[in-house]
Amino acid sequence: MTQINLDELSHLQAINKKLVTGYHISEQDTVMWQELDQQIDYYRALFNALGHDLQHDSRGFYYFASDESTPNMGKISRAIALTIYILIEHYANSGKDPMRALFDEVNDLELMQTLVQMNKHLFDQLEIFSGSDLRKDVYLRMIRLGLAREVEGGFMLQAPIYRYIDALMEVNEETYIGEDE
Repeated sequence: MTQINLDELSHLQAINKKLVTGYHISEQDTVMWQELDQQIDYYRALFNALGHDLQHDSRGFYYFASDESTPNMGKISRAIALTIYILIEHYANSGKDPMRALFDEVNDLELMQTLVQMNKHLFDQLEIFSGSDLRKDVYLRMIRLGLAREVEGGFMLQAPIYRYIDALMEVNEETYIGEDE
């Protein structure tokens, strides 16, 4: 059994508070991320003993894996996934490298309004009717989950968005396999 010196985990309370709420700690959360990175074995052992599965994604973030899904979280996840999918499509249609633009472009209210207008039938199903709704219902939640950060003029997506991209790619792959059979 791993001996854990809690005195060495100086940011344990802050890290635990973030992770249990579904937040993804990424490199932009410098102090917490560095402590997790330097003390990963201790944190894994401690959180495992508490019933949590601490995951480290090599693309630069930590999170608790969870099999639990609430109906509300399902709606939030669907809205985030739809937004990411539509952003990728929007950037590709604009002639930009979608993966680069996803992380380099500021998502401002004008872009949000455009996305909602161009994909009204999809966003209507999630009760998102305007760019302001998208900001409030999706982007502000992405901040609370560590998926985005607010910058002057809008929002920037962060590395934990890769979890949604991976899921979208998995669904896409399953769709193609299903069509081949």
